[in-house]
Amino acid sequence: MLSQNGSPVLGNPNAPITIVEWGDYQCTYCHAFHQTSLNSLIHDYVYTGKANLVFRDFPLNGPDSVLAAEASYCANDQDKYWSYHDKLYKNWAGEKTGWVNRKALDQFATTVGLDLVQFDKCLDGKKYEQKVLDNQQFGEKIGINATPTFLIIDSKKVSKIIGNQPFSVFQQVLDTI
Repeated sequence: MLSQNGSPVLGNPNAPITIVEWGDYQCTYCHAFHQTSLNSLIHDYVYTGKANLVFRDFPLNGPDSVLAAEASYCANDQDKYWSYHDKLYKNWAGEKTGWVNRKALDQFATTVGLDLVQFDKCLDGKKYEQKVLDNQQFGEKIGINATPTFLIIDSKKVSKIIGNQPFSVFQQVLDTI
């Protein structure tokens, strides 16, 4: 339930632990997490089969954040969700600075090898707008109020980590499961 309606699963869908990241593509601390702890988390836990990762949208920074999230799902229509997701964070340029715009989103789409006509049709039709808004609404309902927020889920419990924490904080939680 907590990982449904988000991104495709990164890693083994049957891993004993699921890490759900609630994030916003314009969020400063989300960007910092993607530049620091994320790679170690993927290397040590996802690639080893100990955990999988799901991203759920929590677009706190307004319409541009919703648009970026919609674009990631349009990329998923062409099996490029994670490539596009990573491209958004690699090209991050601040909160509410205008870097999330159609020209940039199309450029990222081309860079990751998407069919631009299909991608633009998806965005223009707002195919995933409601999904993104539903993710945020569900997050609010379960107490998410900051990005990034992580829910670490195993068969017994859900642990919550708030903010761009050092990798060691994730290790402490993950290694006790």
